[in-house]
Amino acid sequence: MEGNSVTHWFGENFTELHPLLQRLHREGGELAGKVEVRYGQGLAGLLGRRLAKKLGPPVASQHCEMRVDIRHSAACLFWNRRFAGGQSMNSTFVPHGHFPDGYWLESTGKLSLELAVEIRDGGWHWQQRRMLFLGRPLPGWLLPRSEAYKHIENGQYRFSVSFTLPWLGLLFSYAGNLQAVEN
Repeated sequence: MEGNSVTHWFGENFTELHPLLQRLHREGGELAGKVEVRYGQGLAGLLGRRLAKKLGPPVASQHCEMRVDIRHSAACLFWNRRFAGGQSMNSTFVPHGHFPDGYWLESTGKLSLELAVEIRDGGWHWQQRRMLFLGRPLPGWLLPRSEAYKHIENGQYRFSVSFTLPWLGLLFSYAGNLQAVEN
């Protein structure tokens, strides 16, 4: 198996991922489908819409089309998301260490998330460790928590991303089933 940043980071544990996730992360590819974007109530929803403006989803709760282009290099994983009615959100993931004790550093602009990974039933579940701004850690009690996963459900890529604040609840989330786009 020719390696890339993902296969090297997981090592022998790469085979614990569902075969469709293995294929996606060996070869790269594009996924597309409808997602549901939701926002919290009151102040949480207001903060969620402000955060969403920076990250790409439409700022109204709705179902919309989303495309994700996933590419790899020896050093990084690249996710470029495009929401209908929104903007693109491009993330670069840099691996540190190796599974299960290592983590990925996801960077989107000036903000970065340190993310560990747990494999559950062949799915990839991100575990947020901390958030950084311009490389400096930010206090956890002040910042949104991110929960995200991807797994295979009925031959589709099921994913969910949500942002919450401990004292306010849901800021916003987006989730849906995506299909591989054949090129």
